[in-house]
Amino acid sequence: MSKEKIIRITTVPRSLGGLLRGQLKYMTRSFEIVGISSSDDGRLDKVASDENIRVIPVEMTRKITPIKDIKAVIRLYQILKKEKPLIVHSHTPKAGTVGMLAAKIAGVPHRLHTIAGLPLVEATGVKRWLLNFVEKITYNCATMIYPNSFGLEEIILNHNFAKAKKLKVIANGSSNGIDMNHFDPAVFTVEEKENLKQSINIKPEDFVFIYVGRFVADKGINELVAAFAEINKSYPNTKLLLVGNYEKELDPILQESEDLIANHTSIIAVGWRTDVRPYFAIADALLFPSYREGFPNVVMQAGAMGLYSAVTNINGCNEIIIEGENGTIFPPKNVHALIAVIKNILEKGKTSGCDSERIRGMIANRYDQKMIWKKIEEEYMTIISKNTSEA
Repeated sequence: MSKEKIIRITTVPRSLGGLLRGQLKYMTRSFEIVGISSSDDGRLDKVASDENIRVIPVEMTRKITPIKDIKAVIRLYQILKKEKPLIVHSHTPKAGTVGMLAAKIAGVPHRLHTIAGLPLVEATGVKRWLLNFVEKITYNCATMIYPNSFGLEEIILNHNFAKAKKLKVIANGSSNGIDMNHFDPAVFTVEEKENLKQSINIKPEDFVFIYVGRFVADKGINELVAAFAEINKSYPNTKLLLVGNYEKELDPILQESEDLIANHTSIIAVGWRTDVRPYFAIADALLFPSYREGFPNVVMQAGAMGLYSAVTNINGCNEIIIEGENGTIFPPKNVHALIAVIKNILEKGKTSGCDSERIRGMIANRYDQKMIWKKIEEEYMTIISKNTSEA
């Protein structure tokens, strides 16, 4: 008996093979999975190899590029008419818009889109109007929308983008869950951690705050470096470890923030890293001052690595973190609040091993990867069963 075909679409391969790592391979046990994303210098081929799926390149851009977007819709339409999938499931904003539109035109019966963040939340003026318009196109073309947090679901309903019957949060949120065996502080020896600290000029007595993510304004980087620079004056044995890269063409930070990152002796920027675990392993607490999120993987990863996390009071973050239990929550865009949070963490000192295990347990109980995958698989099975009964 042949398996039902499901096509998964993301804008870039990093999302297909990164944000959904392992999930596509897991789904091949029950379905024929085809991945579509931009080619991106062979990265899509690596996704095919890692996930054991067939892939099809379609060039898409993350920016608003009308001519290229129309070409992407046409190309996707051609592919979908040829492939005839029962389900198309898209992730990321641009893939959602062009993918859902092409799938509707092609007559794909089940068009699913996962929302993992809303850029429009921070937009204003004409850009806000345009993003609202594009978002509504995506939602109207989809047959089901899956916000990856309950807070996102509430935002979607408040903006009247979709009716409640079209929305569903899978499990407790998250698009892919967390691999607790992979994100485990016990993987790294004391010697390995000491060597890494020495290599980036972190002393044994330093308290290390870590941030992992893009260096952009919407992630709160301006507030982060300003708050840390102020704290470091009173607490010189602190370090801010930044793991990530700039996206200056999309959402640049202030020049003064960039200068601080480049020149402050206690701010250490190591660039983008494929494996962030070693850096979590040498850190004492996560600082995550983002303005908007869907369901932040970084906060789950930090928790799985046993770290206490200070996060902003936004959807996703305030679902993963329970105040005083596995972290603390503070208002976004507020340097003074962040300074107070950092000071409070320092005065309490490092979390104990017991605290670390309890923090890990809170993540495992709610967001274990295999549980998330099983729930998504069950959702597909329900759709297929319903489709069969209606045929």
